[in-house]
Amino acid sequence: MYAIIGTGGKQYRVCEGETVRVEKLPGSPGEKVTLEEVLLFSDGQSVRVGRPSVEGVSVHGHIVEQDKAKKVIVFKYKRRKRFRRKNGHRQPFTALMIDRIEAGQMSEI
Repeated sequence: MYAIIGTGGKQYRVCEGETVRVEKLPGSPGEKVTLEEVLLFSDGQSVRVGRPSVEGVSVHGHIVEQDKAKKVIVFKYKRRKRFRRKNGHRQPFTALMIDRIEAGQMSEI
């Protein structure tokens, strides 16, 4: 069983018991999180695709950590002009442990 969720403008494929790094969510480690924007749900036999999201399906998990990713160097350079700019950037993220995928009644369209 798996689901494709949307959070932070990105899409993630999640399964139960898996840890996934998503864009920063409010909360502290140990807090419960419910994600309602499920774009696709599969239970092994059938697949439900949302328009835009699947009704009656939600993903429950808890926050494992709040941290920043590795540093990315941003270097701008123009040849022959003595122009150089060097910046670093660390993107904040939230690590989520997926506890369960809760699916309601299967409604055929």
